[in-house]
Amino acid sequence: MVRKDRIRKTLDHEEPDRVGRDFGSTPTSGIHVSCVAALRDHYGLESRPVKVCEPYQMLGEVEDDLLDALGVDTIALPSPKTIFGFANENWKDFRAPWDQELLVSEHFNATEDTNGDLLLYPEGDVSAPPSGRMPAGGFFFDTIIRQDPIDNDSLDPEDNLEEFQPISDNDLEHYRKHVQNLVSSRRAIVGGIGGTAFGDIALVPAPFLKHPKGIRDVEEWYVSTLTRQDYIHEVFEQECAIATENLARVHAVVGEAIDVLFVCGTDFGTQQSTFCSTETFCSLYAPYYARINAWVHEHTTWKTLKHSCGAVESFIPHFIESGFDILNPVQCSAAGMDAQTLKNQYGDRIVFWGGGVDTQRTLPFGTPQEVREEVLKRCEIFAPNGGFVFNTVHNVQAQTPVENLVAMVDALDEYDG
Repeated sequence: MVRKDRIRKTLDHEEPDRVGRDFGSTPTSGIHVSCVAALRDHYGLESRPVKVCEPYQMLGEVEDDLLDALGVDTIALPSPKTIFGFANENWKDFRAPWDQELLVSEHFNATEDTNGDLLLYPEGDVSAPPSGRMPAGGFFFDTIIRQDPIDNDSLDPEDNLEEFQPISDNDLEHYRKHVQNLVSSRRAIVGGIGGTAFGDIALVPAPFLKHPKGIRDVEEWYVSTLTRQDYIHEVFEQECAIATENLARVHAVVGEAIDVLFVCGTDFGTQQSTFCSTETFCSLYAPYYARINAWVHEHTTWKTLKHSCGAVESFIPHFIESGFDILNPVQCSAAGMDAQTLKNQYGDRIVFWGGGVDTQRTLPFGTPQEVREEVLKRCEIFAPNGGFVFNTVHNVQAQTPVENLVAMVDALDEYDG
């Protein structure tokens, strides 16, 4: 079965010839650059520096030879720009603090703070205030909050809409060119167009803007979803209108080549609970998700993916009602997220993309045998009758032992066999 067909069959809740696999097609199903290098070494692939395709989390590009070695059925449609607002182009050498040789965009201009932290800049412009910080001894960047004092009387929703604009002709050409290049891979194409996240807390601080205005502090934003709902609705309303127009323009260029649209990375769950009530979700977020999903399903064959970490079992019926086809990363270790319960209650109505193995404990700190057992158990629960694409629970974290990663892949092969 062609890899693309395997994923499409899975998304239609039909059981394919084997479990579909994703490593690297989204910013929440990727692999840290250190682990990409370790896997390349293990499988005897050509030794070369890993490209940093997503600098915020320092995710590595999973190239075709490694996709083949891992048996991956998906491939990423890259965004025109990274979360720091610059394009991945004209690659240059960069030595990471953990002494790994990497390739980064020419716009990846990191400087070192007096305490040894690495600083990264919006659009690569070192004359602007830095928007990302990698703490000394760290493996990825944290967002730097650049929030002016809030004056309720002068708050203008337009300030929180600066990043949401009609898509440019250059970006449309980017999608057209990359889709043409990816179709020959025969893998399912996964991508997003931006502007459909509605409050994704990774984007609220706007690390891609040189001088962000509006509500940009994480805590202030969460408070505002309760105390300034009229303001948030104004932002979401205009964002949704622009995003829908952009979706139409992208679809006119790429047609049905995209298989999965990454709509949203907004998290609603913590380890034990949720960030807001389901009532708040239904009144503040769901109307806009529903409009995006309705447009996609009316005009395209694309499936829509909702990312949310944490204990979101109570939200899943509302995700489904909002029109989402897929849930990622399926954090089975969070409260109320028992894998068998999720499969029994929702497995015929939403695709579980993830949930394959825990990346907080089992994969980084367990034994290879413990990894094998968890992977086999999750496949036994999620795979029957389709509706399951294997991925780890969020990205593979830095310094995860390569023997555990190999045990994960071997367990998948074992299950499929």
